[in-house]
Amino acid sequence: MLARTKKRHTNPEGLVPLKFLVHPVNVERIKRFVETIEPAEGEEGSIPAEEFFDKYFTGESKAQVALRGARGREDMTQAQLSKMTGIPQRHISEMENGKRPIGKENAKKLAKALNCDYRRFL
Repeated sequence: MLARTKKRHTNPEGLVPLKFLVHPVNVERIKRFVETIEPAEGEEGSIPAEEFFDKYFTGESKAQVALRGARGREDMTQAQLSKMTGIPQRHISEMENGKRPIGKENAKKLAKALNCDYRRFL
C-alpha cells in the first residue's frame, strides 16, 4: 500500500526566500557575496553536460569518466572491481583510459558491482 508523502512547496523559479537579521554595516558585504554565488538575472546557473565534459574532461569519453567516477564513489580499487566482475584489472584500466571499449556485457557487470545503471557506461 502506498502512503501519501508530504512534499515541500516550492515557488515556480525553484528559489527559496531567506529572511534574517544582520547588522547594518554588513548589508552591502552580504549583497556582494550573494551576487558571487547566484547567477545574475537572465544568466544561466548551469551548463549543458556536453559543455561540462568538454571543459573539464577534454579528450575523454563520458563512459570512461563515468566508470572512474562510479568506482571512486564506491571507494573501490581496480583490483577489487576486477574480482567482483570477473573482468581483468588490465581491461578495467584500459577502459578507464579510453584504450578499450566497455561494451554492453561488461557495462552490465560493472553497473551491478558499482550500484548504478549500465547505460552510464555506454
